Amino acid sequence: MSKAILEIENVSKQYRLGYVGTGTLSDDAKRWWYSMRGKEDPFMKVGEENKRGEAGDSEYVWALRDINLQVHEGEVLGIIGANGAGKSTLLKLLSRVTGPTTGKITARGRIASLLEVGTGFHPELTGRENIYLNGAILGMTKQEINSKLDEIIDFSGCERYIDTPVKRYSSGMNVRLGFAVAAHLEPEILIVDEVLAVGDAEFQKKAIGKMKDVSKGQGRTVLFVSHNMDSIAQLCNRSILLKNGNIIDNGNTKKIIEKYIINQDLNKYSLENPKKRSGTKELSVNKVQIERDNKPVHTVFSGKPFTIRIKVKSQNNNKISNLVVGFGINNMFGRKIFSDSSKWEENYFEKESHNDNVDFLIHVPGLPIIRGNYILDVILSNGIETIDFIEHCAVFNIDDDDFSYGLDRSIDHGDIKINCLFEMCKVSPRC
Repeated sequence: MSKAILEIENVSKQYRLGYVGTGTLSDDAKRWWYSMRGKEDPFMKVGEENKRGEAGDSEYVWALRDINLQVHEGEVLGIIGANGAGKSTLLKLLSRVTGPTTGKITARGRIASLLEVGTGFHPELTGRENIYLNGAILGMTKQEINSKLDEIIDFSGCERYIDTPVKRYSSGMNVRLGFAVAAHLEPEILIVDEVLAVGDAEFQKKAIGKMKDVSKGQGRTVLFVSHNMDSIAQLCNRSILLKNGNIIDNGNTKKIIEKYIINQDLNKYSLENPKKRSGTKELSVNKVQIERDNKPVHTVFSGKPFTIRIKVKSQNNNKISNLVVGFGINNMFGRKIFSDSSKWEENYFEKESHNDNVDFLIHVPGLPIIRGNYILDVILSNGIETIDFIEHCAVFNIDDDDFSYGLDRSIDHGDIKINCLFEMCKVSPRC
């Protein structure tokens, strides 16, 4: 394995709520006095865990607590976590925007950071002048910057405005130029925060491609923070999961993403709190459950049959002809894996007026999907308009059973598994 280009040892960051800075002169004097007497820092005891949604008793909070991490040359590390988990604080420490309260950070190389829109830009200077300014900050000579100048301007797509002060740039133009500068001035470590979300889809794709080139082609290190899990999955082989200022997991990106989404949202997938619900509500879905052998279950097996039971209640006594029932299965990234409807299978239903409640059973013969957690959508319609559509109304687990890989799970094998026959055939008439 390549040597560690970035080492974080027992790093913590404490903030004092309601104050600019982390303390006061009296606090500093108290710390000094305790230190002179060989005693522990008194403020190390009073800091609370940084939980955004809860009130606390102390005016001190730990934005980060006891972070230990090594990042190697050429590695692309994803940093995942909810808002307030400590991601941006960690990047600011690594970028030396602020210092740690305790611990040590060792970086073996130049660091270029893109933390906020327009980071490092002087608003009164033109785009071209800011390229030279950023290059000088990174320790590059004018000749080195000149050799990259055309490439930076072309990548940013801001050629027409390159000699205009950046204070007149849109947020998207700032991000384009900022990323182009950070990626092309050849830092050993590139740190990118959520700012790419400001750019358009075309530029995000271009930026991710550039980060791949920087890491794999040039052997440089990238630290990438994003709430877009697809971007993290595309770019990063390894990720860390932050929660309340602590690293709670570190490893294969796909597993980390699944853990993050489960921790964040698993309890949100219900009829009571769906992602989206719409329709005329002449009929209303009031329960969705997964069944195996006529029993409610949370886990089914790849390639094995199971049933989706949808319990429906009528809001009136009107008869609905040509009722269509459908469902969709999404992976934990929110990407649709499979969907079907009674209409596509040429099965239509008619709601009898004397019966207010009815169950619809969808018998799935078996999905060849790899193991993991999956999210269910359901829909009722009359073929013309939506009666009840619920997005992300239930979650269930698929396990391997005997339908397994027998392969390294750190490798992304895709979403489906089909048992194929492999045969070696020598050159002969039979082949």
